Amino acid sequence: MEIKYHKPVLLEEAIQGLKVRPDGIYVDVTFGGGGHSRALLEKLNESGRLFGFDQDADARTNQIEDHRFEFVAANFQHLTQYLKYHRIKMVHGILADFGVSSHQFDTAQRGFSTRWEGRLDMRMNQSQSKDAHGIINTYDESELSRIFFNYGELKNARSLAKTIVLARSEKSIDTTSDLTKAIKALIPERWENKVLAQLFQAVRIEVNDEIEVLQSFLMQAASVLEPGGRLVCISYHSLEDRCVKRFINSGNFDGEAEKDFYGNTVKPLKRVGKLITPSAIEVKHNVRARSAKMRIAEKQ
Repeated sequence: MEIKYHKPVLLEEAIQGLKVRPDGIYVDVTFGGGGHSRALLEKLNESGRLFGFDQDADARTNQIEDHRFEFVAANFQHLTQYLKYHRIKMVHGILADFGVSSHQFDTAQRGFSTRWEGRLDMRMNQSQSKDAHGIINTYDESELSRIFFNYGELKNARSLAKTIVLARSEKSIDTTSDLTKAIKALIPERWENKVLAQLFQAVRIEVNDEIEVLQSFLMQAASVLEPGGRLVCISYHSLEDRCVKRFINSGNFDGEAEKDFYGNTVKPLKRVGKLITPSAIEVKHNVRARSAKMRIAEKQ
């Protein structure tokens, strides 16, 4: 069930990076299919505890029947709020595997992938009102250009936005294929898959407020980790990885470290080891691991 839903990326490396103490309290903020959580539970004794966060209703079907595990049906931007609700002040480790799960990509009606025909949706939390259909059909040209450039890093963001606005003036853009057809003439065939992936990524990030949520999470994670506690983050595109890297290295998202009166860098975390990427063998068996980057930090 879990492997079909989502095959966990960098599983062994993530568990090792957490430096698990058997009686510790841990959080998997992107529960998904539960692959990382199950591996983490194997490292805990009877006193250990694990909280699994996921806002996607589909993930709730993968809950683990274990008295040490607590499923939290919420976005990880509410990390401290729900830990407080469960009377948890500090934790020993936090694992975050960002991005879209295999299940979400492969469920056509969720509208995450260019490979399947489905309504433009892209909501990770299906109870929210903002979705891809609304963005593509109501955002003005400048707003569309902004998200294509900032979140998709598309050089032709303006022409893409202009073309979409023109296309929707004639007919509503309702499905994933409607969107790809609307901009197809602007994309050289050899770059089609890459550009479409960047475009869909940009819309998805806007739908789910992913960058703002990520930044909020990182600040909260640093505040609830015990000194010596570990944070393990797996990112899948440069925008995510840049946020994680800057926060670990400087304590903020500008990349400029603050100094105290004595000239010492003020930041809550310190980097542990180097950037970790999947092996060629893992990528061969799980193609979605190919862009993964894992960074590990420890609370100072």
